This record gives sequence, structure tokens and C-alpha cells, in this order.
Amino acid sequence: MRSKPRWWLLPFLVLALLLAFLLDLLSGPFPLKLSEVFSSGARKGSVDALVLLEIRLPRSILAGLVGACLGLAGAAMQGLLRNPLAGPGLVGVSNCAALGAVITFYFGFAGLAWYLLPLGGLVGAALGVMLIFFLAGREASVLGLILAGVAINAVASSLISLALNFSENPYAMSEIVYWLLGSVADSSIRDVAIAVPFMFAGWLCLLGSGRFLDALSFGEEGAQSMGFNIGRQRAFIIVGVALTVGAAVSVSGNVGFVGLVVPHLIRPLVGAEPGRLLLPSAIAGAVMVLLADAAVQLLSPQQELKLGVVTALVGGPFFLWLVYRMRHEAV
Repeated sequence: MRSKPRWWLLPFLVLALLLAFLLDLLSGPFPLKLSEVFSSGARKGSVDALVLLEIRLPRSILAGLVGACLGLAGAAMQGLLRNPLAGPGLVGVSNCAALGAVITFYFGFAGLAWYLLPLGGLVGAALGVMLIFFLAGREASVLGLILAGVAINAVASSLISLALNFSENPYAMSEIVYWLLGSVADSSIRDVAIAVPFMFAGWLCLLGSGRFLDALSFGEEGAQSMGFNIGRQRAFIIVGVALTVGAAVSVSGNVGFVGLVVPHLIRPLVGAEPGRLLLPSAIAGAVMVLLADAAVQLLSPQQELKLGVVTALVGGPFFLWLVYRMRHEAV
């Protein structure tokens, strides 16, 4: 029997999003009080206004956007592959985006212009999608997509390791390593501006696929009988995942496990329809990354932890518990 979605879920998530955004906005080594923030907003050039508008606000906005992208992409991938262990990185897009950014670091392009680093990540994600379609084909089965993604992941990871191995500049090597750990620190409104158009296009692709994912839960034959073109819809979702994850990785590095953990936390509250899971997962993903970023700033203000490390510390044990539970349910 399919459980009914909770009517209060979306209002609760929106409220949690606002509170998490406010918490992240006010976190950091420089103390900001609410009264000072609002009063300093009218006085241009004040320290509070500069910290709020130039440092805190872009960082919090980007953390929320990255979390929304990863949560939405994870829910879409789990619905498409009908596998609760699926995640945005399964099809190789995350590592391809990371490889594109690493190449811009390795050859020194990142220092030429501020937009070349995120642009390199987006180009890498686009090439990853092209490789998926080249290897698996537009009409590929779920197994074909997974195998293509595993192969692309392996190649991208090996090329990233190769770049680290042959990097002659220690500074460039450390920059690559720190970027791969994932972080939204030192973000600017320009990073938000270059990522948002691609994120928004990906959101349209994925949120518009809800009816297809609901139909796909009855099997491919059931979805075809309802009038859906399986190959076209599957390609639509993969392109949406590439746009959202590619844009997120290109400006924040690898922030893992969000796309795996969030749909599992939300699924019991929305029922069995994969389409109903998309929007709540996007909001919950934003909440998770905002809280993780606030924790990063509060727990280690002197030597800041990386965002990807915190999400991995949360998501890794959750993934192990999930595998253990599924094994016992299968027995």
C-alpha cells in the first residue's frame, strides 16, 4: 500500500530552509548580530554591510543552490534507475565536471579569468554526458547506463590522479586537492551568476520529468503504454542531471552523499511516487548543505573544514547503514 504524502512537508521544509539560510548567513569568524546586520545594511561601506553582502550572502546562496541541485539530481537518478543506492555521481557526471575544473587548474587557465574555472567544470560535465550517450546510446537500458557511468567515473578519476601526479607546481597541486574536497568558501556573486542559468535549465528538465518517473515505477512497458518515449525521457533526465550537477560541482567542488542521503530521508514522507520526491528533495538538499556549511564555520573557524568532508562524514555511515538494512530486508 502506498503511503500518502504529508501535507505539512513542504511548508516545514520551506521554514527549515529559511532558518538554515539565516544560520549560515550569521555563521563565521566575524560576529554579526541581527540588529547590526539590518542597521548596517543602510550604511554603505560599513564593515557589517561588506561582510554581509560581499562574503556571507554569496556563500549562503551558493550553498543552498548546490544542495538543491544535488538533492534534486539524486531523487531523479534514483527514480530513473529504480535503485535507492543511485546518486548523481553514478553516471560519471560529477567526476567529469571535476576533471574539467582540474584541467583549468593544471594548465593555469584558472588564473587568467574568474569564469574559466566554473566554465571548465561545465564543459567537463557536458563531455561526460556526450560520452554516456556514445557508450550506452540513447536507447540504452538501465544496466547500460550504469556500466557506462562506472567506466566514465574510472577514467575521469584516473585522469584527475594523473594531473595530481604530474603537477610541477606545488601551489597548483594544493589548489586542486583543496578544491576537490568541496567548499563554497570565498564564493562571489559572479560564481552564483555563472552557475544559476545552467542550474535553472537543469531544474526545468528534472522537475518536468515527474510524471514520467511515476509511470516508470510501473516498469518500462507500463511507461510506454502511457505514451512516454523511454529513450527521449531518459536522455532528458540525464541532461538535467548533467546541468545541475555540472553547475554545482563547477563552483563548489565535489560535495558527496547529498544526493544519496536526502531522497532517503524524504521518501517515507511523500509516498512511493518518485515524482513527488523531486521538489522536497531539492529543498531538503539545500537545507542539508546550508547546515553543513554553518557547521564548517562554527566547528573550525581558524582552520576551516571542507564542506565535502562534513557531508562525507554524515553520508558515509548513512550509506553503510542503508546497505546493511537492504541486505537484511532481502533475506
